[in-house]
Amino acid sequence: MKMEAGTILITGGATGIGLALAERFIKAGNKVLICGRREDKLAEAQAAYPSLHTYRFDVSKEEERIALYERVTREHPDVNVLLNNAGVMRFVQLDAENPWKETESEIATNLDAPIHLAMLFTQHFKGKEHAAILNVTSGLAHVPLSAAPVYSATKAALHAFTLSLRKQLEEHKIEVLEICPPHTNTDLGIPGGNTDGVPLDEFADEAMRSLTQGEREVSYGWSRLTSQASRAERDELFKQLNASR
Repeated sequence: MKMEAGTILITGGATGIGLALAERFIKAGNKVLICGRREDKLAEAQAAYPSLHTYRFDVSKEEERIALYERVTREHPDVNVLLNNAGVMRFVQLDAENPWKETESEIATNLDAPIHLAMLFTQHFKGKEHAAILNVTSGLAHVPLSAAPVYSATKAALHAFTLSLRKQLEEHKIEVLEICPPHTNTDLGIPGGNTDGVPLDEFADEAMRSLTQGEREVSYGWSRLTSQASRAERDELFKQLNASR
């Protein structure tokens, strides 16, 4: 992936991994656009990085994904990179009563959105130099966390979609890359954040190094272990991860 002089759209870019990567892409000499649902977080991000272009859209909704695509390509026709980062992680007990609407929204954010946006932006990226689509999955795509069954399943599906998309877009010379984080110190799934994962800056720096080196699947720590493990090793990792759950 060409790491400078691009125009990059990052969904879920106002906080966490999305914002950390936005900061680094700006420093590398790119124009960065971020999309998020929360006006206050978008405003905070822009205050910290004044060169950011911010868009308030909810990518879990089909009509808003289309509106985002149309506005971004109209205002920034030079956009050549899509980074699908927006995600929702819920801890769900499947034998308890759960409103389907919340599960449906989690699936829409984690899976519908990156698939639909990739399909939309592919049309714009055809014929562009250095075009790329990056999908953020998770180490849980390979070894699921039973307490977050829907999240784990959506990330596994997004990993499979990424492989297929990469194969289909080879002829158009659109790079398709995967960023597969381990448990990282963000507020994903835990209101108020957490401190028992990989430090955010540590992972973001490693992700940028891996992208610079041309890796098509960026993983780190536990996610590298799960993504490269054999079936037997994954079975054992699953037991270990879910032993107390």
